[in-house]
Amino acid sequence: MAGPAGDWPEAAAATSARSVLGGYRTYARRWVFLLVISLLSYSNATPSWPRPGQPAASLRGAHPGLTPACVSQLWLSFAPVADRIARHFLLSTEQINWLSLVYLVVSIPSGVVAIWVLDSVGLRWATTLGAFLNFSGSVVRSIPCMAIGTQDPFVLLLGGQSLCALAQTLVIFSPAKLAALWFPEHQRATANMIGTMSNPLGILVANLLSPILVKTEEDIPLMLGTYILPAGLAFLLATACLWESVPPTPPSAGAAQSTSLSFLAGMKLLTRNKAYIILAVCFGGGIGIFSSFSALLEQVLCVNGYSSEFAGLCGAFFITFGVLGAVALGLYVDRTKHLTEAMKIGLCLTSLAFVAFAVVSQLQGQTVALAAICSLLGFFGFSVAPVAMELAVECSFPVGEGAAAGLVFVLGQAEGVLIMVLLTSLTVRHAEPSVSTCRDGQGPLDWKVPMLLMAGLCVLFSCLLVLLFHTPYRRLQVEADASPSIQEDERPATAATLDHVPYLAATP
Repeated sequence: MAGPAGDWPEAAAATSARSVLGGYRTYARRWVFLLVISLLSYSNATPSWPRPGQPAASLRGAHPGLTPACVSQLWLSFAPVADRIARHFLLSTEQINWLSLVYLVVSIPSGVVAIWVLDSVGLRWATTLGAFLNFSGSVVRSIPCMAIGTQDPFVLLLGGQSLCALAQTLVIFSPAKLAALWFPEHQRATANMIGTMSNPLGILVANLLSPILVKTEEDIPLMLGTYILPAGLAFLLATACLWESVPPTPPSAGAAQSTSLSFLAGMKLLTRNKAYIILAVCFGGGIGIFSSFSALLEQVLCVNGYSSEFAGLCGAFFITFGVLGAVALGLYVDRTKHLTEAMKIGLCLTSLAFVAFAVVSQLQGQTVALAAICSLLGFFGFSVAPVAMELAVECSFPVGEGAAAGLVFVLGQAEGVLIMVLLTSLTVRHAEPSVSTCRDGQGPLDWKVPMLLMAGLCVLFSCLLVLLFHTPYRRLQVEADASPSIQEDERPATAATLDHVPYLAATP
């Protein structure tokens, strides 16, 4: 595939003109945009990181062991207190499970629509729509607590969760788009990291906050009302503080050419891009593996006598060290631009940690080792997520960032379902007495083969990426050729000499 500047003469001419005129500029309000998207992501969802250590009894429903591959702070407000929610609203275990499974059901088909909205309608309207859906969903699911005599609270709860699920795809695809349009090249990975890691931070807060808020069933309205606040604040900020989808003057040559292709043309280029397909399949598989690990963590550990509290502690380490790793790697990549090297090394180290978990999780009394392994899994695995999104944009440029990042997540969702179904189908019941602390009322499951398979899949995806993934940094090449001067300014560009230079990324 030829370089983008050669394929798009008009874009190259605009880039050259801006370079000569020194027309690249950053705006302080980009941080407000990042705050809105981060707050929205915090309150809504990320498909790759379900609640680690969720009790097995609250997970099983229509399919044994099948759990959502995408959860949110709004959804997770139910998870730690699922038994009280069920008693308060007179719901069955299957109905409680559907309050989470709806995220998976809705997010995969709506992902393609979200890609089109981001790249065709614009980042501002996509963010505002996502904030509105997220806030509306949080309000709708609270109606059973506010309206006396509600006939079927499950319908309202499921309806509210469905609205939040629709918002999810608009939210999780946005950080890569925002970083490309508003941030200079030396800040893009950091901006992407902040927007992406806001979600697992919200998951961690929900795990800690819900049990504190809900001591008895009478406290459930307080919990639901509390989770309306961040969703409402995100909607208010999105409506009042976001003025445009793109800055008046682009921050880089790459931003000047962003979304210079139509939606269908971009999708066609992605299907022909070997490097992108390899990255999407391998990292999408990584998303699926992490989803399965997070959802099945408690079920795997309880078989060998580990408590649900310890599983929750491992999940907290998993998220906390993951955020720390993402911060460190994001800063490093912004400074060095070693995207491919960081991605490959991170996945290889993650594979080693998964192999260690597959072995140690089958042993008893290894609390320190398991806690350390889960911390390393988060540190290495979480940290490569923002880097992978940047790589997806680099190897597919000038395809829109929404399509480049969005398809990876959609594929990861689909792979997550397949992997989780495969893992749970390979479990067998223990015949001999055990030290199990599982609370599902049945005999403990043997997870030895599924865990070894999960580690093997992680090693396979890592090897494929290391051996087969090679790509030039197309966006960085364009920016290096342009060598623009970047100015920090809060004001729109006013130079008359720039008025005639087209900004091809401009969208509604």
